[in-house]
Amino acid sequence: MRSRTPDRLCAEAVEIARQAAEEAVGPESVGAHLGVEADGDRVVTHTFECLDAAYRGWHWAVTVARAPRAKNVTLDEVVLLPGQDAVLAPQWVPWSERLRPGDLGPGDLLPTGADDLRLEPGWTGEDEPAPNSALALAAAEEVVVSDDVQPAPARARIGAIAEELGLGRPRVLSRLGLHLAADRWESTFGPQTPMAQAAPASCTTCGFLVPIGGSLGQAFGVCGNEFGPADGQVVSLGYGCGAHSEAAVLPAPPVPSELILDETVVEPLQLRPDRTGGSVEPDAPAEELGHS
Repeated sequence: MRSRTPDRLCAEAVEIARQAAEEAVGPESVGAHLGVEADGDRVVTHTFECLDAAYRGWHWAVTVARAPRAKNVTLDEVVLLPGQDAVLAPQWVPWSERLRPGDLGPGDLLPTGADDLRLEPGWTGEDEPAPNSALALAAAEEVVVSDDVQPAPARARIGAIAEELGLGRPRVLSRLGLHLAADRWESTFGPQTPMAQAAPASCTTCGFLVPIGGSLGQAFGVCGNEFGPADGQVVSLGYGCGAHSEAAVLPAPPVPSELILDETVVEPLQLRPDRTGGSVEPDAPAEELGHS
């Protein structure tokens, strides 16, 4: 139990505590004596003001002690402790909680925990016997019911088919991982975004929508319009934009008719009136018209 009353000899050892603090950090960083506190039987901590500008609000704590029935006070430790007005670093947060989308750069590795709730075990075929094991040979013999029947080829086995279907992964998205991905995609390119609210139609009827497989394909697809705001992004089927394929279909421009030159017909031309009131033929020379 901690004693409430400081030991008298330890409490009077202010100069011993100050000398220890000054030897540890220098006299220019040790200020006035702030108080004394009992840490236990014959164990006392003296506090001194910290004059270092980098540690405003902190104080030096010097702990001294003495042995039972001894009159000599000895030094225990000198530490720097924060006070109520001290500037402290924020609480440490694990990297997995500090990570944000876009932080991963080229060459970076992002490990996933073995107990990641976003993932669950997938089908890898590890529960099947090895191809050359006794169990596999016995199973192959059972398939052969006569001399004419041969074992199924490797391509027809479940493991080979599973690899073609993409079922050989150790872990796949769990239901929680699917919901988290759907929430992220819908918040960015979903029906509640301002772009979708002002769109003439949804992506369900857009010809630029590229379908995706799996359960998420029932609610999402990939935009394939290079002029759209979500080109190459996963979009909700309820999303929409002004680049919808059926928003405004431009009519085909009219084909101009072929130019026809008719040089066999004589076209009559009206004569220019003369200043004198007569008429002059259009091909008359300038001298004859009185113009020079």
